[in-house]
Amino acid sequence: MWLYDELLRIVGDAERVSVNGAVLEQHSKGISYHSPRMPDVVVFPVSKEEVSRIMRFANENKVAVVPFGAGSSLEGHIIPLNGGISLDFTLMNEIISVRPDDFIVTVQPGVTRNQLNQALKKYGLFFPVDPGADATIGGMTATNASGTNTVKYGVMRDQVLGLELVLADGSSIRTGGYSYKSSAGYNLTGLFVGSEGTLGVFTEIILKLQGIPETTIDIKATFPSIEAAGIAATVLLKAGLPIGKIELVDQKTIQAVNAFKNTSYREEPTLFMEFSGSEPEVTNSLEIVQEIIKDEQCVTFEFENDSIKRAQLWEARHQAALAIIAANPGKGHMVTDVCVPLSELSDALQYTRKIVDQYGIDAVIFGHVGDGNYHAVFSVDTQDEEHMKQVEEVHTQIVQYALSKGGTCTGEHGIGLGKKKFLQEEHGDTLSIMKGIKTMVDPNNILNPGKIFDNVPLSAPFELK
Repeated sequence: MWLYDELLRIVGDAERVSVNGAVLEQHSKGISYHSPRMPDVVVFPVSKEEVSRIMRFANENKVAVVPFGAGSSLEGHIIPLNGGISLDFTLMNEIISVRPDDFIVTVQPGVTRNQLNQALKKYGLFFPVDPGADATIGGMTATNASGTNTVKYGVMRDQVLGLELVLADGSSIRTGGYSYKSSAGYNLTGLFVGSEGTLGVFTEIILKLQGIPETTIDIKATFPSIEAAGIAATVLLKAGLPIGKIELVDQKTIQAVNAFKNTSYREEPTLFMEFSGSEPEVTNSLEIVQEIIKDEQCVTFEFENDSIKRAQLWEARHQAALAIIAANPGKGHMVTDVCVPLSELSDALQYTRKIVDQYGIDAVIFGHVGDGNYHAVFSVDTQDEEHMKQVEEVHTQIVQYALSKGGTCTGEHGIGLGKKKFLQEEHGDTLSIMKGIKTMVDPNNILNPGKIFDNVPLSAPFELK
C-alpha cells in the first residue's frame, strides 16, 4: 500500500485516491476488445500543481502513469499495462475562459464535448469536433479525434491552438497560444496532439471555435449497394458543395439499429449528410444534391431542417455503435478505422465487404466517408483463439489494402495497443525519430508505457537510422 500512502500524502484527500475494486476495474479498460489490466491506484487531481507533484513522484520511483478521461478509448490507450497510477481528470473539468470575439476557449482536460457546447450556446459559438461519444477534450486531444464534422472543420489538431502540459519529470510547459497562426519554431502543439498520453499530461487546452450556422439541413439517401453509396459520396464532394457532414452506413448497421431501437428504417446502404450556412446557400445546395444523386442510383431521398426531426433522421447513424454492441452480448467490440484517399474510397469499401464475407466474419461497415475514413466493426469472442486469428487476418488485410493505396492504418482512433504493428509498416523509416522524442521527454518510460511502441526500454541514445 506504499503507493496509495504516498499519493494520499501528495493529494491530501482520501476521497481522491482510490484502491476500491470497482474503481480500479472501471479504469482497467475502455469499450474495446483489448484485455483489461488493473491499475494499482486511481488518483483524481484538481490542479496543475497536483499533477506536477504526482508526476515528479512517479518519475523518481519509476511508476507508470496513464491519463484517463471518459473511458471511451477504442484502441486500449487507457489500459494500464504496467499497473501503476491511473490519473483520472474527471474533477479538472473547468471552462477557464471564453473569448467570444476571438472565437477561442480555454478548458481543463476533463471538460466534455457536450458540456463545452452547452456553455458556448449563449455566445452563438460551438466546438465542431464530434467523435460520437461525449468524450473529454483531453482524451480527444490525446488521440487527435475527429468524427462527423471533419469534412468541413477538420480534425482535433486543426482546433487546438495551444497547450499547457506537465512532462514526465513534473515540469510544466506551454505550447502555442491565442493566435490562429504562427511560424515561430517547431510546431510542438501539433506534436503533443495525438501523442496518446505518452509524451505529457494536458492540464489546459486552448481551442478554436466556430459560429453557429444560420441554417442547417440534414439529408438521408439510400442506395442499392455500399459501392454505389461510396461513389455518390465522392461525386458530391467533387461538386464543391459546402458539406458539413457526410456519413455512410451499410445495410447490416441499419438492421442492427432496427433491432436495437425497434424502428423500421430501410435496410439499405445509406448516406447521411448535413449542409449548413446561410439560407440561400443551403437551399441551393439541397437542389444540387438532389440533381446529382438521382443519377447515382439513389433509391430514396429525405431531408429535414427542424432540429428535432433532423436528430431523428440521423438516429440510425448515431445509434450504430450501441446497436452493434447490444446485438452481440458478451462479445468484444473491435473497430478498425482506416483512411484512404477519396479516389480510392469506393474500391476500399468494396474490398472490405468482400474480405469480410470471404472469411465469414460478422461485421458492419460505416464511417466518415467525406474524408475517406471508414470503420469495419467486428463483434469478437476473445476466448476463441481460432476466431480471433481469422478476425486479425481480416483486420490485417483491410489495413494493408489501405496502406497500399497511400492511406493510413488509423484515421482517428490512434495506435494504442491494436495498431502498433501497422505503425511499423506505415512509418518504419521515421519510427526511430518518434522513439527518440519519447526517450528525450520520458527517459524512464513512465508515461502510458506500451502504447504506440512496444513496451521496450527507451533509454538508449537517440540514433537516426
